[in-house]
Amino acid sequence: MDIKPIRDERDYRRALRRVEELWDSQEGSAESDELDVVTTLIEAYEREHYPIDLPNPIEAIKFRLEQKGKDSRALIGIIGQRTRVYEVMRGKRPLSLNMIRRLHKKLDIPAEVLIQPTRKIRKVRVHAHETKRRRRAVQSSA
Repeated sequence: MDIKPIRDERDYRRALRRVEELWDSQEGSAESDELDVVTTLIEAYEREHYPIDLPNPIEAIKFRLEQKGKDSRALIGIIGQRTRVYEVMRGKRPLSLNMIRRLHKKLDIPAEVLIQPTRKIRKVRVHAHETKRRRRAVQSSA
C-alpha cells in the first residue's frame, strides 16, 4: 500500500485509476482498506477543488416534494396558509426562521440549504410574435 497525498490533478487522476483497480476487492482485505483510504483522500481533494454549490432553497423544496410525490399543497401548515405558500414558492416572500425550522423538521431538507438567500431563477420568455418574426427571417434567407 503506497498511499500519498493528492496535491494536483495528476495525483488526482492516478488516485481515480487506483480506485478502479481496487473496486472489486474483498471486504476486510488490505486492498479494501487501501480503497477506503484512497477514496477519503479523493473526497477531500474534490471538496477543496470541485466544490458544489448548494441548491436554491425553493428548488430544494420543490425537489423534495417531487420525491415524496406531493405538490405545494403539502406545504400548507408547514409554511403557512395557501397564500403564504404561494408567495414563498413564487419568490415574493423570503423563508422565515420558523418556516426553515418546520421545513427542516417535516421534510428533512438540510437547514444550510434553506437559510441561503433565494436566488431569482430567470425564465426566458419568447413571445409568439417574436417566434413568427424569426421564422420569417429564416425562411426569407433560405
